[in-house]
Amino acid sequence: MTDKEIIVPLLPLRGLLVYPTMVLHLDVGRDKSVQALEKAMVEDHLIFLTTQQDVSLDEPGEEDLFTMGTLTKVKQMLKLPNGTIRVLVEGLNRAEVIEFYDYETHYGAKIKIYEDSDEKDAEHQALMRTLLDYFEQYIKMSKKITGETFSSTSDIEEPGRLADIIASHLPLKLKEKQEVLETIDMKKRLSRVIEIINNEKEVLFLEKKIGQRVKRSMERTQKEYYLREQMKAIQKELGDKEGKTGEIEVLNEKIEEADMPEHIKETALKELDRYEKVPSSSAESSVIRNYIEWLISLPWTKATKDDLNIHKAEKILNRDHHGLEKVKERVLEYLAVQQLTKSLKGPILCLVGPPGVGKTSLAKSIASSLNRNFVRISLGGVRDESEIRGHRRTYVGAMPGRIIQGMKKAGTINPVFLLDEVDKMSNDFREIHLQRCWRCSIQSKIIISVIIILKKPTIFLKSCSSQRRIIWGRFPARFEIVWKSFRLQVILR
Repeated sequence: MTDKEIIVPLLPLRGLLVYPTMVLHLDVGRDKSVQALEKAMVEDHLIFLTTQQDVSLDEPGEEDLFTMGTLTKVKQMLKLPNGTIRVLVEGLNRAEVIEFYDYETHYGAKIKIYEDSDEKDAEHQALMRTLLDYFEQYIKMSKKITGETFSSTSDIEEPGRLADIIASHLPLKLKEKQEVLETIDMKKRLSRVIEIINNEKEVLFLEKKIGQRVKRSMERTQKEYYLREQMKAIQKELGDKEGKTGEIEVLNEKIEEADMPEHIKETALKELDRYEKVPSSSAESSVIRNYIEWLISLPWTKATKDDLNIHKAEKILNRDHHGLEKVKERVLEYLAVQQLTKSLKGPILCLVGPPGVGKTSLAKSIASSLNRNFVRISLGGVRDESEIRGHRRTYVGAMPGRIIQGMKKAGTINPVFLLDEVDKMSNDFREIHLQRCWRCSIQSKIIISVIIILKKPTIFLKSCSSQRRIIWGRFPARFEIVWKSFRLQVILR
């Protein structure tokens, strides 16, 4: 390997790199680059080509250029009508900038030339054969390089030239090409190109695998789309405008307009897809449709704005109810706490008293003072918790529970619920299932204000607070456990 130093004009390249022994056309338009070409043509036709690190710069400095480049010979120069110059250059040798010159008209550099050695041992031969095998496999996988390219490449006997030619055909990034150009040692250069081409093979294999998977998915999607369009056309010809397809489109539009939470919307669309695939004659079809319609009809985001004006609430309570001073005072205390904290959610007011004393009308007055919608649910005679929680969807004719029905009737997510006649539920049911029913249906699903009315005879009121546990029995004790799971427990007697 012989090294020598010369001074030649310098031509910066943007997004392009030239290897030794390469022959290619360049379009030059910058003034200093044109002047450098003209100076090279006047002298010995030699010009040094190096690549810019930042392609956006129009006037790069010494720090903006790679120090390693290629000494080339200008073979031909042609001026184009648009003012640019097209030149044909041939790469000669690697060269490194020793000193950079920025003249007024052009760039120049003192460069050190590196020439590849003619020595070739057994290791060179092994590396060349491995590189050619990898390159052949790459060509078969990529199909972007012709077989003639491999034939011309396989006849090259110089190790350094073989590495440069193969690297020039690979779709590498500029830094990777520059790394190959800066590798002076031929064995290291061959090993580096083998490593790069092996990585490219793995990338091509993954691209091919992904492409096949995408192709299969697209074929399946296109097939389904084609069949659906055929089905629509057949229904249109038969006059079945109100068929299942039109019904699904309407339901899909309603789901989009319902303003559901994202996870609820995903569930609704999934059920709609199931509904589309289930035959209309199936009993499951009606269950799925009923479920979707209930999801659409619920007020997911609609809410009334609370009016926590204490004076207004006091006027409403005094207007609708005579007496009941302790009851009204306790309600106003709750409203005052709510006005200050604005954090109470789902409180329970438990009203106990004989029939006709105004428990239900008091609940209506509270709803009116809060500017909330009012919903009354009578639990008298309820024997099955599914009437409150809702039936399992596996049952034919499954319906949602009374809580969800009340939410639909209210039309908002923050109504005042009146759960009336709790004491008239079946004893077995209220003892075993009431706590679980409340926690599942109210506490964990809906944020609401709840008022419970116990229309029990005045036997509860005959006892003092110290004897309450003895007289109330098992049911009120269990009932009391449920209230402790909420943020506020108010027992008005």
